[in-house]
Amino acid sequence: MLARNLARTYIRPAVRPAFATTYALRSGFNSFAKHNGPEVPVISYEGGCRHEEILSTPVSKTSGPVNPSGADEQKKAYPLSPSAFKYLTPTLSMFTLPGKVAVITGGGRGLGLNMAQALAETGVRGIAIMDVQQELGDKSARELSEQTGVDVRFYRVDVRDGQAIQQTCQDIADHYGGLDVLINAAGIADSNIKAEVYDHEKWRRLLDINITGTFFVAQACGTHMIRSGKGGSIINIASMSGSIVNYPQEQSCYNASKAAVIQLTKSLAAEWAPYGIRVNSISPGYMDTALNRVPALDAQKRIWVDHTPQKRLGAVDDLNNLAVYLASEGSGYMTGNNCIIDGGYTLW
Repeated sequence: MLARNLARTYIRPAVRPAFATTYALRSGFNSFAKHNGPEVPVISYEGGCRHEEILSTPVSKTSGPVNPSGADEQKKAYPLSPSAFKYLTPTLSMFTLPGKVAVITGGGRGLGLNMAQALAETGVRGIAIMDVQQELGDKSARELSEQTGVDVRFYRVDVRDGQAIQQTCQDIADHYGGLDVLINAAGIADSNIKAEVYDHEKWRRLLDINITGTFFVAQACGTHMIRSGKGGSIINIASMSGSIVNYPQEQSCYNASKAAVIQLTKSLAAEWAPYGIRVNSISPGYMDTALNRVPALDAQKRIWVDHTPQKRLGAVDDLNNLAVYLASEGSGYMTGNNCIIDGGYTLW
């Protein structure tokens, strides 16, 4: 096991059952209300019990969640019985992940959470969720563990904090004994902002989250995959906006950030192929997530749907099967690929 280079302070000696009351859970959130403090809160669910602890890390001044006014459609995850594996054909078994450990950034809600649910349904033994949203991340980890029995840990960490990311990945590797899959789903979107009036700080913030954060997490997880000698799969969530210019909204910064994610994916795929690490990206089209479920976008959504051959927005779980494919040995000969899944939008 890799040497541990972080100080750990346990803040609760007792184990709390996962079915504790809502009031008790909210009290737990308040105990972690140190949004600018030098700590990464960790919440772990295993065997029906909730554990809380703190990872020490240098102070970061860049944290801050995005709070959309909309809400995601929520679905339940279902466990895959271990006894089912012996009945799978060789082809089907290639699309399962028995014994694997996955890291998902932005996994507290939306596309990230749905892909975490998909991996839990295909046999992973451990999932580490990273998100800056304390309450959402804790809730998602608890429910995913309760529904599937998977050992789930939640880390409240900002992907822009490189040192905190390195220490978090070290803790993940120490806890699970390694890591095999990374889904880089953390990101934000700014749109309807003309380039000539784009605020410079807003521009830097979006790039820092969408591309720098993606690199920091890939670097930290890739380092552990290289050291393990077992390889792994890294999946970066880009966007069709990295390949086309969206209409009618102006969003030059977001488009540039996702184009950078696609090129980063290809570069890492070439560099890390000798280590058995595959790196691919998923480029979604317009998705029906909380970020788009706001009244201000209703008129634009009608245009988006009209310009999409399938005449709908993507469902919040439409990326799940593609994520499982890229994470599994079913895609063993695929690396450096950008998979566009957009209902046909980029065809016109």
